[in-house]
Amino acid sequence: MNIIANLEDQKKLLAELETRTDTEAKRMKRYIAMPDLSRTSDSPINEIVNRALAVKSLSGFDTIEVPEIVPAQVTFDLFNMPPGHPARSKSDTYYVNNDNILRTHDTVMWHYYLTLPEIKEKMDKGESFGVICYGKVYRKDEIDNKHMNVFHQFGGLYLTPDTKETITLDDLKKVLTEIAQSIFGQDVKNRFNPDTFPYTDPSMEMEIEKDGQWIEILGCGLPRKSVLTNFAVSGYNGWAFGFGLERLAIVSMDIPDIRLLWSDDPRVKKQLILGRKFVPVSKYPTATRDISFVVDDSFRPNDYFDLIRDIGGDLVEEVKLSDKYQDESKFGKGKTSYTYRIIYGANDRTLTSLEIDAIQAKIYAETASQFGAKLR
Repeated sequence: MNIIANLEDQKKLLAELETRTDTEAKRMKRYIAMPDLSRTSDSPINEIVNRALAVKSLSGFDTIEVPEIVPAQVTFDLFNMPPGHPARSKSDTYYVNNDNILRTHDTVMWHYYLTLPEIKEKMDKGESFGVICYGKVYRKDEIDNKHMNVFHQFGGLYLTPDTKETITLDDLKKVLTEIAQSIFGQDVKNRFNPDTFPYTDPSMEMEIEKDGQWIEILGCGLPRKSVLTNFAVSGYNGWAFGFGLERLAIVSMDIPDIRLLWSDDPRVKKQLILGRKFVPVSKYPTATRDISFVVDDSFRPNDYFDLIRDIGGDLVEEVKLSDKYQDESKFGKGKTSYTYRIIYGANDRTLTSLEIDAIQAKIYAETASQFGAKLR
């Protein structure tokens, strides 16, 4: 059964967001408008979803689409991330207002699924059930060839009555091994290592072997009883997992730059086939520019990366911190000097100095304007 959660609250919040003209609002509107590659038929992200959904272990599972704007209280408090948890920081999360955020993880679907009347009825009858959720999520992040602040996740949850069965980590390992084989081939080697997550215990990470190296691809575990209680679920146990779809695509095709997954260049798109090694369509040179400035200690680097994304877009390949230091006698109390190296590059052409310098000039101006920075 495909379920679409109630979107009325999101519609109201989107309408409010549309009326705003501040930088953060414009940024969030642009991110929400980006396509959902997990539902774009010619994207390898969608192909991974289809392969995972087809495995026998997930047969009969429901799928659910949940809002992209969700309550912070649901996202954090119900999943054992109390006030003060790093994930709640405005340097990591996009806040639409004080109470609502752009969803940061697909596990939030537990709330929307477990509170459905038809699922409560299943629990009243002592039935087992499972659900899958996939789509875009949003987190403020660094800029490099493996990270974007808009990406896609795929997550699953299975619960069964305690009186019927006790789920073990071995049960979960079988499910995830089947999923890994469906995506990377029957011969893929995998292993599990202990890990820690707020809403599962015990927890594990799964790694696969690729070209002689072990690469972490997902986190998983058995839902904590205390967390299930937050959703009025008692007398049940099960398993849960979640993984980033871009990570799996990058590993499968040896993609050198995450931006390629969003490319409309036909030379790129025809190569984005799972299991086929990506061959660069060209090797256009990159260009670097440095920017140095002094700001007060309220400065948050992830917010600065968003500014650079706003202005440079897909032409910014990477941003590296070259230098950071404090000198009270030179800069004043509570001030820090930063130097960032911005690496520009395009997958389809050589950038000109005039083009890069124009972008860099805008970054200089907005660094001073938005962060009160003193340029050096």
